[in-house]
Amino acid sequence: LPLSIDPKESILMSCCSKRICGGCDYANQMRELEGKLQQKCPFCRKAAPKTEEEFKKRLMKRVEANDPFAMCQIGTKRYHEGDYKNAFEYWSKAAAL
Repeated sequence: LPLSIDPKESILMSCCSKRICGGCDYANQMRELEGKLQQKCPFCRKAAPKTEEEFKKRLMKRVEANDPFAMCQIGTKRYHEGDYKNAFEYWSKAAAL
């Protein structure tokens, strides 16, 4: 199934910059909880970040690896913070890749 156009209906995995639909993420979390398994990314199997700081650090690591999706996410975050110049720079770099 394709992902929803609405970004609020999907979850960003900071470890590999993949998106997963909210329902699939919920089903994976239930499977992990019922099986008493550690929460991991369903794509790359890295452990889920425990803090917002760890999430940001992983996302910036993806940006440093020239991941265009991660750059677009950071650009959008900067835009919503009012930092339009940096947002444009991240979006431009992502588009060039």
